[in-house]
Amino acid sequence: MANISQPSQGAWSRLLPSNSATAFHRVSALLTLAILVIAFAFASPAFLSVNNTLTILLQTSVIGLLGIGMTMVIITGGIDLSVGSVLALSGTVTGMMVKAGVPVVPAMMLGVCMGAACGLFNGFVVTKMKITPFVATLGMMLIARGAALQLTGAAPISQLGEAFGVLGNGALFRVVEMQPNGFPKVIFPGIPYPAILLVIVAIVASYMLRRRAIGRHIYATGSNEEAARLSGVLVDRTKLIAYTLSGALAGVAGNVLMSRLITAQPSEGVMYELDAIAAAVIGGASLMGGVGGISGTMIGAFIIGVLRNGLNMGGVSSFIQQIVIGFVVIGAVYIDQLRNRR
Repeated sequence: MANISQPSQGAWSRLLPSNSATAFHRVSALLTLAILVIAFAFASPAFLSVNNTLTILLQTSVIGLLGIGMTMVIITGGIDLSVGSVLALSGTVTGMMVKAGVPVVPAMMLGVCMGAACGLFNGFVVTKMKITPFVATLGMMLIARGAALQLTGAAPISQLGEAFGVLGNGALFRVVEMQPNGFPKVIFPGIPYPAILLVIVAIVASYMLRRRAIGRHIYATGSNEEAARLSGVLVDRTKLIAYTLSGALAGVAGNVLMSRLITAQPSEGVMYELDAIAAAVIGGASLMGGVGGISGTMIGAFIIGVLRNGLNMGGVSSFIQQIVIGFVVIGAVYIDQLRNRR
């Protein structure tokens, strides 16, 4: 019997995405981001201020973390609608552990494990029960949200201590000077920890997708699942890993968000899954599977972050912002469909 566990280089080249197409999409997204930055900078001189730039970084970090996990799932040809609710559940579990006296770092690790468990369950339902990703993750969205609200009685968990807020509010190289009146003055605000965490996760995820076997398997699964299976790819295992990583990153995002608030809010994360999907699609990921990249998703996340921040500074209501983001998502998906037709 022929050995199919080691596919040839030619077989891999047919299953992996075209670099030229994805690069063109990334450049287009980058130009869009540059145009938005220039437009909002002309509209408001404060847009490019240091404080507002840091605000954008903080706002984008959560979307970016969710978007990285979402990108992996979308590349496999799936979707994960549960990341917003898993974010809330993971952050709630972390808050409950800290409230119970568990140190912050182990508590946050438990929160990430809770997110990974939710993602693993999604992968099990998709691969073993053969339920479509849309329905499977929609169910988990309801389960995780209900669990978070039930565990807390729909009430926030507060008084978690200063250590709990370090991840979300701390910064590297922050310089603070005490004034004669006894009040601190920030000389340099530093680089926010969430932004540093986002960069680290993005680099690791990009390396995994482009340089490791599991990354090639993820692309191959989304490009042509049957061909990938015949080439020796363990398709079900690959999907399980993708959904588990998506859940784990939702847990990380939950820790970051709850740490910023210094409160565990079970109602947080509503509609965040749409921002994550939008970031991935705007960045070039195809909902048909097999196409996408972490760098493009990061650009997409910053497009959404810049758009929301610029509209906020312009006094645009949050309802109008949702309408604008909705049109942006529709436009990105339409462009993706045109690309697939070609």
